[in-house]
Amino acid sequence: MTDTPAFAASIFDMDGLLVDSEPLWHEAEVEILGALGVPLAAGDTRRTKGMFVGEVTRYWFERHPWAGPGPDAVAAEVVDRVGELVVAKGALQPGVHRTLEACRRRGLPLALASSTEYRLIRLVLGHFSLSEEFVVVHSAEDEPYGKPHPGVFLSTAEELGVPAGRCVVWEDAPAGVLAAKAARMACVAVPDPAEADSPAVALADAVLASLEEVDDALFERLVRSHWSDPMAAPGVHRAPGGAQASGPGGSSTLSK
Repeated sequence: MTDTPAFAASIFDMDGLLVDSEPLWHEAEVEILGALGVPLAAGDTRRTKGMFVGEVTRYWFERHPWAGPGPDAVAAEVVDRVGELVVAKGALQPGVHRTLEACRRRGLPLALASSTEYRLIRLVLGHFSLSEEFVVVHSAEDEPYGKPHPGVFLSTAEELGVPAGRCVVWEDAPAGVLAAKAARMACVAVPDPAEADSPAVALADAVLASLEEVDDALFERLVRSHWSDPMAAPGVHRAPGGAQASGPGGSSTLSK
């Protein structure tokens, strides 16, 4: 097995990547927002995929204002409903355990960085017996902006204590790929087939049809791709106050 010292951690998205929950979010949003008069058609929920749930309900409220509960209250309803649906019929995506084990064999600590609220993250990880897999769990609930802003990934790297440029992000959503690359991280995209041709997905260092494709050759490709990218900054990490400080030889930039 080829060693990959270039990377220091793996950061995973949750919805759509580890758990086949995107259809459940769609179902919950159509059910709850539709009852409030928002005309969500098939595919409309893709516009907000990867955003924090409060951003999603505000997005639709701005375009189709409704009477009754405000966007934050509706967001809470959506999260509750998704939790019910995950327990009732959620499933892990193929290849999840294979991928986690491949990262562990390389000595990479595992983290989760999700746009989902902590209470739903805890429910999902507990339901699928994944709670002990991740040394860091970080939600965009703690960030001023959701994906495609890189904040959730930069904060996760900071919690891990590793430079952002030495992290591998695993994502399914175009917004998540954009966030990972904005953070100067390597990225593996496992997109929904309907989004496989997205220009954002094409920015990933590797694009897979399934996590079942993860193997030693993938990690070798990631090393070649990431370190040949002139925009990759392996020494970058976030400094206090939202700035990014670089490692030896790097420059300092602002993250927000």
